[in-house]
Amino acid sequence: MRTEEAMHSGVRWIGPETDLRTIARIMKEEDIGALPVGENDRLIGMVTDRDITLRALANGRDVSSLTARDVMTREIVYCRTSESVEDAIHLMESKKIRRLPVINDDKRMVGMLSLGDISHCPSQQMAGELVKAVSAHHA
Repeated sequence: MRTEEAMHSGVRWIGPETDLRTIARIMKEEDIGALPVGENDRLIGMVTDRDITLRALANGRDVSSLTARDVMTREIVYCRTSESVEDAIHLMESKKIRRLPVINDDKRMVGMLSLGDISHCPSQQMAGELVKAVSAHHA
C-alpha cells in the first residue's frame, strides 16, 4: 500500500506568524495535534501540541507574544505519495515521530500520515511496532 492511499488529505497550513492562541484554538476545533507551517509556498516547520507545551509553557514564556515560528520544529521529516506505507512506518520509527507530512512529485504537501491512519492499514503488526517505537521515552 502506498502512503497516498493511507494518508488523510486536506491538511490545513498556518503561517509562521500565527499566534499560539490561534494555533491552540485550531487544534481544539479540528481535534488535531499538529499543524504544518508554510511560508512562500514551502513547508518550513511543524507545530505540535507538545511543541507548545514544552517550548512555551514549560519554559515560562509569555504565550501571548509567541508565534508558530517561536515554537515550531524546523527539521521536517516527510515522505512521498509514491512511497510504501512500510517505508513511511520505518521512517516514523527511526525518527520517533507520530505524524508525517506527505509530499507529491511537485513537492507540494498533499496530506498527513498519522498513527491513526496507519492503524487502519492491513499490517497490524507494523502498526503495533510503530506505536511501541514512538511511544518510548525520549532520551
